[in-house]
Amino acid sequence: MAEPRFHGIYPMLYAFFGADGALDRGLMRRQVEAAVASGAHGVAVLGLATEVGKLTRDERTAVVEGVSEDLGGRLPLAVTVAPGSVDEQIAFSRFAASKGAQWVILQPPPERGLPEDHYAQHFSRVMAAVDLPVAIQNAPEYIGVGLGAESIAALARKHANFTVLKGEGPVVGIEPVVRATGGAVAVFNGRNGQELPDNLRAGCAGIIPSIDTVDWEVRIYQAFRAGDVEAAESLYRQVLPSVLFGMQSLDTLICYGKRIAALRMGVGLDAVFDRQPALAPTGFGLECAARFAAALGPLPGTGGASGKRT
Repeated sequence: MAEPRFHGIYPMLYAFFGADGALDRGLMRRQVEAAVASGAHGVAVLGLATEVGKLTRDERTAVVEGVSEDLGGRLPLAVTVAPGSVDEQIAFSRFAASKGAQWVILQPPPERGLPEDHYAQHFSRVMAAVDLPVAIQNAPEYIGVGLGAESIAALARKHANFTVLKGEGPVVGIEPVVRATGGAVAVFNGRNGQELPDNLRAGCAGIIPSIDTVDWEVRIYQAFRAGDVEAAESLYRQVLPSVLFGMQSLDTLICYGKRIAALRMGVGLDAVFDRQPALAPTGFGLECAARFAAALGPLPGTGGASGKRT
């Protein structure tokens, strides 16, 4: 069976900040190089792990422009479109397309507690107004709202450019969506690659993890697709402790996953700054992050060294 157009491992890049509070362009670029050197199938930006809710609109546009420039067409770029009105999401989707994004991922509008059809109609109006492939982020566990399998399938029947779904949930909840859409939509899961082999068994086209484990998750994906399930499971067992450590919560991922990535890229922890509000790392947490970084090894393409703390 042929792979869908968009498939594989698309790491979501972290937002790194400098001591002055501004986005750290150099560390954004280093993540791009890690994704390329690791064999990732694409790169994603402005998701929850990118702390999009803390970024101004100017910073969001700067991330898209910078990452697109750094990629230079080497990998497809997926851009998450933050909550907003229909017109705002249309405008940002068109902007992303103008900067080379191959697809966009729509987050639901900010209103909560409304009927499911409200959110489906919002997505439908955006899809009808943009020309590039569109995904929706279906993450009720993290965002507080989501669509059921039937609503997703109905959107896929209505809009030919609705070609990807970014799910965020246990594989037993993702599999019915894969089945309901019947291959019309390429389903990616997130959750930093938890249950990666089982997601592939369930029919997922790929995973959108964070950058700190991208090389391992690419190897798992490649082994599984090549039919070497035993190797895929072995690699998964090795990386799982780090994945679970980071995914205790979204705040934990941003706090410690970012630091594991920094260490694996050869960046001292004194160069990692948080934008508030943020979970403050503990001494023991930093020891855990350093241990996981050392066990995972350097990220390819970054000149990273180890789990050294400075």
